[in-house]
Amino acid sequence: MCQSSVFIMENGKEKEIKRDVILVEPVDEGVKIQGFFEAPQVVPARIKTIDLLKHRIILEPIDLEKS
Repeated sequence: MCQSSVFIMENGKEKEIKRDVILVEPVDEGVKIQGFFEAPQVVPARIKTIDLLKHRIILEPIDLEKS
């Protein structure tokens, strides 16, 4: 299977927020992510890096108030 783990940058460090992600989609509010048999969730962030070889997606938080 080719699921990925999603991490968000916090204080210069990566924090895992979801494993076995099957969908990543940019939306106006940030990034929508979804795992198997789970409802999608929207993270107020933007995609920083996608490493398909390591199955890792790194997000950077965004401030929706400033957008």
